[in-house]
Amino acid sequence: MNIRFDCPSCETPARVPVPPPASWQCPGCDHTLTLPAAAAIESLETCAICGNPELYKKKNFPHWLGMSILIGACVAFLVVNAYRYNVTAWAILLGSAFFDGALYLWVGDVTVCYRCGAHFGGFAASEAQKPYDLGIAERYRQERIRREQLEAERKRSVPGST
Repeated sequence: MNIRFDCPSCETPARVPVPPPASWQCPGCDHTLTLPAAAAIESLETCAICGNPELYKKKNFPHWLGMSILIGACVAFLVVNAYRYNVTAWAILLGSAFFDGALYLWVGDVTVCYRCGAHFGGFAASEAQKPYDLGIAERYRQERIRREQLEAERKRSVPGST
């Protein structure tokens, strides 16, 4: 079990084992983050990094790998089919679909925070964590944009700040 997140201050990627230490210090900016006790993280009702109660679950599978399998199978299908080996071409395409499906079943779930994007791997997903909801994600994306705009305006209004 582990927690992957970006530093709230400088966005340096970080990884913390479970049970986590009482506090975490960013190696990039020395920002200190107080982490909750292991018992609070085990239930995973809120994000251990930002405290947000809205979490979703997804497969702990790198998207680039899935797309690489798909693109490689399509290219191999077209090349082999161009040489008129139709049965082999279809075997490649169907074999890659079977392989991708087996990987999907084999890979476990990860719980993700909508606000900070922290990934909680190795936890049992509860019924409260639904699959990804675009409406909720858009709300947090808009919140992040507004926060960045306010920060930029504040920096412009303070003389001597960069």
